Amino acid sequence: CGWPAGTECSMSNRYLQAITCYFILLLSCGVRGFFDKHEKHLTFSVESIQRGGKRMSQADLKKQVGYTSVDNYVRSGMVVGLGTGSTAYFAVERLGQKLASGELRDVVAVPTSEATRDQALGLNIPLVTLDTHPELDVAIDGADEVDPQFNLVKGRGGALLREKMVEASAKLFVCIVDDSKFVEVLGGSKGAMPVEVTQFCWKATLEKIRALPSIASISGARAQRRENKDGSPYVTDNGNYIIDLYFEGRAALGDPAAAAAELAGAVGVVEHGLFLGMASVVISAGAEGVRTLTK
Repeated sequence: CGWPAGTECSMSNRYLQAITCYFILLLSCGVRGFFDKHEKHLTFSVESIQRGGKRMSQADLKKQVGYTSVDNYVRSGMVVGLGTGSTAYFAVERLGQKLASGELRDVVAVPTSEATRDQALGLNIPLVTLDTHPELDVAIDGADEVDPQFNLVKGRGGALLREKMVEASAKLFVCIVDDSKFVEVLGGSKGAMPVEVTQFCWKATLEKIRALPSIASISGARAQRRENKDGSPYVTDNGNYIIDLYFEGRAALGDPAAAAAELAGAVGVVEHGLFLGMASVVISAGAEGVRTLTK
């Protein structure tokens, strides 16, 4: 963390330098600690993410994992599930590039949202549906949280129902994220855990969700309907509302399997954002490189 040779530093500059280096070290150790602690459960390969000696931006990291997923897991003749979100965007982009160049041929894809459908059509990616292609070779998508067992929270982008339908139909689900998405326990990021519900009597469904034992037993858990910036209800591609669950303070989802079962059994709930035991590969990018982790 030294200044360039010949540069004079004031005491304030030296102090700022020391503080900056300290926080970089903390962040690096935190990510490394996650992998060190769970190394016995995972195998991984690492690729460089530095370009010209400069650390890549978050957008660059997303592009790197998106491109890597297609380069390593999509082959000619495959049926591919295309995820939704800012990271999955780059996987779709890469697939379009490789089809256009002729590097890949005879690939068809199932999109998980209207936004992904529009992007794929703009790239001339042939699209099909689960009605005609009920089994996929691979699905590629991002996640909002990843725990050490590759259980996921997904759906903050609002596409959780179609994502789960497509990814549950794939022989292989490849999850692409940056290192900030790793948590020890689902709910640990303090972001939303989405639940898609019918518009009909949504308030009654909200109260049912709040009363579920796996939710009601968590101090600091709260549930609210998702809204747009103008205060109007957020509506999914399927015409449904989303109830967002938050786990604040030290709260987290202690038993994801129980919560998943209770949510699935609640009348009025269409789907939930707990993707348990579905991902077999996680490709992540961070300070130490691009990692491909497999169970």
